[in-house]
Amino acid sequence: MTLLLGCGIGLGLVLIVSPLLWPANLRRVQRSRPHMLAAMDARLALAGMHTISVPVLVAVSVLLGLVAAALTLLFVPVLALTITAGIVATALPVVIVNWRARNRRKANRVLWPDVVDHLVSAVRAGLALPDSVATLAHHGPAASREPFAVFERDYRATGNFSVCIDHLKLRLADPVADRILETLRMSREVGGSDLTTVLRNLSAYLRQEAAIRSEVEARQSWVLNAARLGVASPWIILLLLASRPEAALAYNTPAGGVIIVSGLAVTIIAYRCMIALGRLPDERRWFQ
Repeated sequence: MTLLLGCGIGLGLVLIVSPLLWPANLRRVQRSRPHMLAAMDARLALAGMHTISVPVLVAVSVLLGLVAAALTLLFVPVLALTITAGIVATALPVVIVNWRARNRRKANRVLWPDVVDHLVSAVRAGLALPDSVATLAHHGPAASREPFAVFERDYRATGNFSVCIDHLKLRLADPVADRILETLRMSREVGGSDLTTVLRNLSAYLRQEAAIRSEVEARQSWVLNAARLGVASPWIILLLLASRPEAALAYNTPAGGVIIVSGLAVTIIAYRCMIALGRLPDERRWFQ
């Protein structure tokens, strides 16, 4: 009887933890990692770091975290601060990639209407759609010529417009570029005489949207600046205090460690809330 009771209790415990150990939809869990890798690849592409892969970024993050932790322990001998510095330095490369991606996306909002205007001029001049896209490598805005130069080389090598468009979308990694390129793909595959009208309307809409977003972002910039100042100030003061031996001894106690870890958690949560309040939502990519 005791053996049966023990087996029943063990079976019940296994059934309780089975959703965590063996998910019902294992394929979804397996697909989540490639999706995260693809999202990070898209961020790297949008940031202009095409030659950097996700494993390289992870390796650099870990190495930077170890170096920052070692330097902090050397100059400020507080264990909690050492761990905090290591965590922050490990996340720093990802933060830099996201910052570059946001800045490039913001800069591209001004360029896309000019890109569309060049496409309209090329199409109205009688050029085929692949040639119209390829002309952007020579006559488009200077900041956007490099991806279209790669498209021109790919199209000359393969002659497959659809595949080259997919490669160009991966390289640009921008939702506005997705809309433009999918419009060109649909026009080539389906046909029609309204392409220039659609592109002109899209150009006007993009200019209007860019003007509205820039005005709103200018008015909300004080929220972002306040968030950055509020994050940096207490940690600078903490580093100055921890440089004194008596303060370092106090922060090396369990209570001091709890204070530093709690402060880190509160700082991250408050900063994310301030950023969420002061930033407009970015357009999602629907044609990946």
